[in-house]
Amino acid sequence: ARDAASSGQNRAFAALRGLSRGVVGGIGAASESLLRKASAMKVRVFVSLKNGVLDPQGRAIHHAIEGLGIHGVQDVRAGKMIELEVDDSVSDDQLDTMCKQLLANMVIENYRFERLAA
Repeated sequence: ARDAASSGQNRAFAALRGLSRGVVGGIGAASESLLRKASAMKVRVFVSLKNGVLDPQGRAIHHAIEGLGIHGVQDVRAGKMIELEVDDSVSDDQLDTMCKQLLANMVIENYRFERLAA
């Protein structure tokens, strides 16, 4: 079903390119880009160390904060945020697979993701 949907989408983009070239040359690529963006969304993936895993980067940041004369920060845990632009057809299961197999080291890291409007 996914292949049929993507081939239908490709045909629609091809038709749009043909129409826009027939009307005004050079608009096809811009129109296709706009259409792709309309069906895309941003996904933010947050990766952090599991509780109990030492965080040397977090300790260094904490030490630097104290060096600035700012006290009262109890703990610092460093992580990473990865922003993806994906088609609406990318499922939560596929995002889960990306995170587990590529973006996070499941032995020492946790992850979560959120979808945002593009």
